[in-house]
Amino acid sequence: MNDLFEKAPIPKAYMQLALPVVLGMVASMIYNLADTFFVAQTGNADLVAGIALGSPLFSFMLAVGDIFGLGGSAVISRALGKHDYKLSARVSSFCFYIAIALSLILTALMLVFEDPILGLLGTTAATKPYIADFYRVLVLGSTFIIVSLVPGNIIRTEGLAKLSMIATISGTVLTIILDPLFLFVFGWGASGVAFANVLGYAVNTGLLVWFMRSTKRLSLAPKLAHVSAPAFRAVVAVGIPASLTNLTQSVGMMILNSYLAAYGAQAVAAMGIVQKVYMVVMMVMVGFAFGAQPLIGYTFGAKSWARLRATLRYDLKIEGGYALICAVLLIIFAPQLIRLFMTQPAIVSMGTVMLRAMLITTPLVGFILVFTTVFQSIGAGTSALIMALSRQAVLLGLAIVILAHFFGLTGIIWAQPVADVLTCLIGWGLFHRAFKGILPARG
Repeated sequence: MNDLFEKAPIPKAYMQLALPVVLGMVASMIYNLADTFFVAQTGNADLVAGIALGSPLFSFMLAVGDIFGLGGSAVISRALGKHDYKLSARVSSFCFYIAIALSLILTALMLVFEDPILGLLGTTAATKPYIADFYRVLVLGSTFIIVSLVPGNIIRTEGLAKLSMIATISGTVLTIILDPLFLFVFGWGASGVAFANVLGYAVNTGLLVWFMRSTKRLSLAPKLAHVSAPAFRAVVAVGIPASLTNLTQSVGMMILNSYLAAYGAQAVAAMGIVQKVYMVVMMVMVGFAFGAQPLIGYTFGAKSWARLRATLRYDLKIEGGYALICAVLLIIFAPQLIRLFMTQPAIVSMGTVMLRAMLITTPLVGFILVFTTVFQSIGAGTSALIMALSRQAVLLGLAIVILAHFFGLTGIIWAQPVADVLTCLIGWGLFHRAFKGILPARG
């Protein structure tokens, strides 16, 4: 493990850690598309809407898992870089069991407060039977969903990204198989979709726990499941901003859709298609960014400044280069891509403009992801929090409100690129402040 992090050429170490994460992201994306297709084949609009309304609940569970999955992995990476193996063992065990405890508490609360939560999700009389069925099964299996994020992230700190990928893909494949079986053969409806998800995550979590047995510097021993107050603060200082990064995605989309609704269903539909296309690009970018985290955290903890500088330079090149190539290609073929989903001229026209506007700043989003994961990896909690709240919440919200007032629909369409530019500038400033005096010009 030490050879990979300390001696392997940067491109080799980077790709060995990042590519499995990218493939895992792609597998999840394929499932999301397949799930949408299977549910749509029922022809039941209320069922489709009910499951769609439950999506924020799923995002919430993943965000909770991220607190101890990403927060713990960041602390463990730095500890491994310092060769503090007692700390890495304690933090890994603590994060695993605290995630289980928290998931059980949340399960009880979500069952008790089901009706108010369903109301917040936008339930109507027509969709309530479906979203209620989906909700209950997903909540009962929430422990598997939440806990999976912990071993899935922390085993990558030992360079076991391939094992994490195997677990993710195994769970995803099982869910894809069970989804149509539960929907069309057993006729379980929304409950079946939720049950397929829970079983997929149960397999994912089970495999990850099994794979943890092959680690040398990590532990799931209950007797080690306690850490000092500074170590706990270090975990949540990174974990909470990482969690908020996911939650703000939903907030940004809610604001965007509410403003687009004034321009009719076609505008909302066009943006929905654009988001699906853009998601393909983003999932790969996120995979590279999070895949590089263990290497960044390790080299920072080891104070290997020359290697850290080379890692960051390579990370920026990969993110920016991939984003630029994708942006150019998708900008050229934007109309054709939109037509794959819907052929109405108005939607194709609006969707083309929306997609091209969003893609213009894609390379900057790559840099934003690098800045964000760097702050998480080095324990710069405040900077990570600022980045988490900036792009998809504060800056996007302000940009939509201001630009919509002055430029109407055009302003709404260009709000995301404006937020991207401003967030990148903030990230660049925070990055230089974080490394001022820490990362010298020469190692």
